[in-house]
Amino acid sequence: MGVLNVPLRWGAADGRDGRAHGSYTHDTSRGRRRRAGHPFFTTREVGHATIRPHLEEEPTVQIFGELERLFSEVLYPYRVPLTAGMALFIAAAGGWAWRAGWVTRLLATARRRPGPFALVAFATLAILVPLANYLVAPLWTRSVVMEVSPLDAAYPGEQALQSPAVVGTPVASSAPPSSPAPSSFEARVVRRGEWKGADEFHFARGRLLVIEVTPGQYVLRVEDFSVRNGPDLFVMLSPAADGYRDGAVKLGRLKGTDGAFNYEIPAGTKLEAFSSAVIWCEQFSVLFGTAPLTRA
Repeated sequence: MGVLNVPLRWGAADGRDGRAHGSYTHDTSRGRRRRAGHPFFTTREVGHATIRPHLEEEPTVQIFGELERLFSEVLYPYRVPLTAGMALFIAAAGGWAWRAGWVTRLLATARRRPGPFALVAFATLAILVPLANYLVAPLWTRSVVMEVSPLDAAYPGEQALQSPAVVGTPVASSAPPSSPAPSSFEARVVRRGEWKGADEFHFARGRLLVIEVTPGQYVLRVEDFSVRNGPDLFVMLSPAADGYRDGAVKLGRLKGTDGAFNYEIPAGTKLEAFSSAVIWCEQFSVLFGTAPLTRA
């Protein structure tokens, strides 16, 4: 891991005079920056995007990201014994609370003062339900997207649709493909790779192709693809072969958890500068999948 202390200039929106204030530690293994003296202050940099500090939301973002990594990297591989142990603990705690009379007193309190009890229960649900919907529900939500390959003659007229509600049902284009314009250039695969998950929880599988559709114009395509879903996922080209690094180029939001679909690579991108494609959770700085690139 490389660590570099660098000054960071505040943006105009900060209301300061534009001079550098403090120093920041750059953790190259995570692609994040930390302000010296503020361990919970972080910003992320993707490609050449402008860094704008957010003092109020970054501590929460970092905490959720670290909790997610704790779950996926440390706890999830031992999910079976941990689940069994948790079930036994809950059963033992419930039996102890019943024998101690806590359950009886709680029910009696709810009958005597139903208003405050209902208010507390409603406030708890109002917090937990939206939080679980944002953080947990996406992990098990599946979507299938099928798009025509650039190697297919119908590619110029391809109009694929997405179906987030139905699992395993590809959605075909309703419009007939238009006839491709005559061209002497034939699309060809110039890079390829195989998807692999970041860990046992964050699975990813399938093929990756980088296709030159016209001279100097490239499309990244995934095929037979499947990945763990999550919030705020993006497909990126990374300079490192083993995951996200600074200088990654964002190609777009993840279109679907399953299927085959395409991303246009920005014009002028030098493929030689990139060693992999990654699925990256930008909100929490968590790697979901990597596909190292090799020459076709």
